[in-house]
Amino acid sequence: MSFPWIFALIVGAFILFLAIYGVSKLIGTQETLQSAKTSKEIGILLNPLETGFEEAKSSTLFFPVETRVYTDCNLGGDFGRQLIRISQKSFNKWVDTDLNVGFSNKYIFSKNPSEGEEFFIFVKPFDFPFKVSDLTYITSSRDVYCFVNAPDDIEEEIGNLQQENLLIENCSELKSNDVRNVTKVCFGQARESGCAVQVDYGNKMVETRDGKVHFETDALLYGAIFAEKNIYECQVRRLMQRVESLARLYSQKINMVGCGTNMQTDLIMLINSAKVVSDSSDLTLVNFVAEDIDSKNKAAGLCKLW
Repeated sequence: MSFPWIFALIVGAFILFLAIYGVSKLIGTQETLQSAKTSKEIGILLNPLETGFEEAKSSTLFFPVETRVYTDCNLGGDFGRQLIRISQKSFNKWVDTDLNVGFSNKYIFSKNPSEGEEFFIFVKPFDFPFKVSDLTYITSSRDVYCFVNAPDDIEEEIGNLQQENLLIENCSELKSNDVRNVTKVCFGQARESGCAVQVDYGNKMVETRDGKVHFETDALLYGAIFAEKNIYECQVRRLMQRVESLARLYSQKINMVGCGTNMQTDLIMLINSAKVVSDSSDLTLVNFVAEDIDSKNKAAGLCKLW
């Protein structure tokens, strides 16, 4: 074979390598951008669910391919940040990206990651004592939660959601060939066999394999059930940052309209107690102040602050 032919083959192979490398890089970049776009869209899709509802509402989210939803949060800024990251399967391989999309007004509780093509989302308002925010719970259709001996209010709420992966009492009715992951959520002070999540509803405590956390209101109870401990504790601190900020606004409202003057001192106590929350075990004191303010606000008649 002559030198020109050998040279042409070498150059051709090099050009082909560059073309394949360039295309693969372009595909990787596009997949990363698509993951970031999808993460942003999840946050935007939550907006209609969070607007104006006083009770828990449920919806379904579908992806065209196998998807992992990663959630995280940080405490930077005034209200911290909710972080969402998406990883999707492409050509039978997971496309991972380190691009996190952040929201300062979202509070998401879920497994990390939550995996599947179909996801259930339900949203519940968190009042403490005023409306603080809506809490969002994301679960994959592959993850089933069985609630055993739950209080009547919890059973009624789950029943009204009609979310097929949230079951009441009938864990044993799941078929033996059901490939979904089953998490048994038991209510009661005594630890029961086979329970991945133990809820002491009276003492407002939830125990999982990650350890124990405390909750106030059913909105945080669901958060403690569905989220990992570190995510839950981070979200609690973010919510208390929001409580502190809103309490300051209501305190200023008293000065402007002259209503609710008997709550001024209580709001200052709420601000100070929310400010020093370091983990969920500190919620008890904040809740004590919040309940007292709520009672005074309800008794204020036409002079209610909220």
